[in-house]
Amino acid sequence: MKNELFIDAENIQFDEIGPELIVKVYDPKLGYHGVVVIDNRNLGVAKGGFRMTPHVTAYEVSRLARGMTLKNALAGLPFGGGKGGIRYDHRTVTPKQKQLIVEDFARKLKGLIPEFYISGPDMNIAEREMEQFARANGSWDACTGKPASYCTRSTGSTSSPQAGSGQAGKKKRCGLPHELGSTGYGVALSTIAAAEYFKLDIKGMSVAIAGYGNVGQFAHKFLQEAGAKVVAVSDSQGTLFNEKGLDWRPLWQKKTKRGGTVTSSKAGKVLAGDEIYELDVDVLIPAAGSDVIHDKNVSKVKASIIVEGANIPMKPHHEERLHKRDVLVIPDIIANAGGVISSYAELKGYDEAKMFKLIKQKIVPNVKEILRVMEESKMLPREAALAIARERVLRGS
Repeated sequence: MKNELFIDAENIQFDEIGPELIVKVYDPKLGYHGVVVIDNRNLGVAKGGFRMTPHVTAYEVSRLARGMTLKNALAGLPFGGGKGGIRYDHRTVTPKQKQLIVEDFARKLKGLIPEFYISGPDMNIAEREMEQFARANGSWDACTGKPASYCTRSTGSTSSPQAGSGQAGKKKRCGLPHELGSTGYGVALSTIAAAEYFKLDIKGMSVAIAGYGNVGQFAHKFLQEAGAKVVAVSDSQGTLFNEKGLDWRPLWQKKTKRGGTVTSSKAGKVLAGDEIYELDVDVLIPAAGSDVIHDKNVSKVKASIIVEGANIPMKPHHEERLHKRDVLVIPDIIANAGGVISSYAELKGYDEAKMFKLIKQKIVPNVKEILRVMEESKMLPREAALAIARERVLRGS
């Protein structure tokens, strides 16, 4: 069967930043195709997670890798940018098959990891897979987002992983799984910071969250705690809508069940999945999938603010169209940086509280700085962010 991982590879754009290296990974026995794109390492080792989907392509991964280069630069982290993808159907793979694929992927990348690339979780890849990845690779530092119970006392990027024990006298470092909510927390902070900048009250603002995985769930939790009213959430089965607001707690319980979906809740009206992008709300958060706002629905978006919780949820020209309609778009390279900031915290050996504090210290000023530059220079938010990030990357500091 023909594999289409590289079907759009001719679209990959090469420039003064990168990409530096594109690696194809294949195993005929397990039947998967994978790719890693190392975009740039001027600021440090390439950092970015890998995803498993049936439709991921090399071009998509290259765009994600560039996003990580810029995101890490904007966050002031000593990382370059990279990303990985495995083209395999996550909906039909068994847990054992998935483990074998993840472990094989990690072993085949030993020559790159962790000296040139450090991985992490992404779509359909979570803390369990991160532990499998690190153990198979042979280095605790091979990836971030590992379980909190998975620890080491070794230092440096060539350390051998150990569970809960190690050499005396060396700092104990443990996993900081993204399941703690680091990315969703950053998305919520970005939303609140944007509201504050324009002197809007987050309390009572209506929010729709498209995608109810880890990012969407935690964005819901933290925004609700801040007083926002989340009126719609969606997953692959459809959209749940209630203009009076939806509580995050029972929806989480629905999603934690195997095959669980928000549409099984009686808390609201069930709509088609794509309708969430057309709801008349104050804030829209696309929190899962790439290019979910596109030519066919961009003109139907009614939100005043879009906060990009997912990576590359739309192409730049769609952001430009929205900007011309006075829709504010907080770009992914700012809004969802909480995940990679937590990755840095994990490698440094920080605890959960210190990790959340670091995310707030970095994201809130970044959002307000980008909005200030946008207003002063009449640039799009993404243009303002890119100008700052590119200058940092090319300068190498």
